[in-house]
Amino acid sequence: MAAPLTACGAHPCHMESLAGLLALVLTALALAPGAAHVLELPNKLPLEREEYLLVQRLYRGWALLGFVVVAALGATLWFALVAQGPAEPPAVFAFLAVLATQIVFWVYTFPVNRHTHNWREAPAEDWRRLRDRWELSHAVSALLNFIALVCVAVAILSS
Repeated sequence: MAAPLTACGAHPCHMESLAGLLALVLTALALAPGAAHVLELPNKLPLEREEYLLVQRLYRGWALLGFVVVAALGATLWFALVAQGPAEPPAVFAFLAVLATQIVFWVYTFPVNRHTHNWREAPAEDWRRLRDRWELSHAVSALLNFIALVCVAVAILSS
């Protein structure tokens, strides 16, 4: 018996495959900036305040990558909604991991960005605490995006 058609005429398994592919690609793209932060960390932590502020200029314009995170969030949600059988739990977990990156961003990263005017300035007496909070939040987000990527891959392999 053939699989039923969806309202748009596509078989459900095709929708799941497309959703999985989009979730995989967009989650991988969302991981890239966080992975870059983690790889830079050993070289950035020893920097003094003025050097750190100079290096942070490299991130100007990176806010535009927010659209990738939003797209990854949407794609993993779509995948979680259409995944069936053994693919469903890892697909749902992938969505929750990407969602958690947004919680980390808005609770930990964004307030530091506002306080430092996106690292154009930093208070001399408190800059290390702000730096550590900012860097740690990016490392946690990278880990969550990596978990999401693995969960998407497991879901695809399970479908």
